[in-house]
Amino acid sequence: MPRAFTPKVITANALISGEVVYLTADDRWSPHLPQAELLTDEAHAQLRLVEANARQSEVVGVYLADMASTDHGPEPTHFREDFRRRGPSNYDHGKQAVL
Repeated sequence: MPRAFTPKVITANALISGEVVYLTADDRWSPHLPQAELLTDEAHAQLRLVEANARQSEVVGVYLADMASTDHGPEPTHFREDFRRRGPSNYDHGKQAVL
């Protein structure tokens, strides 16, 4: 039996900077996870993924990431996504300095 669809966001890395970005409902790439469009319908998520993959001049490594819906927007359900949104873990700089 197939697993039930869980909410997801579309994430990638910005082509020039390499920063982790998330696709918003208004088709922008944002470095801020709370601004990401939370996809709750599997068919809609697959369509948005195809559209995002076509934007190769902006991003690389586009994929769907599992999220949970919270009052503050999407939150990662897997530690990998939590690490990705905070940036490199070798020392505090950039995002880590403000989180």
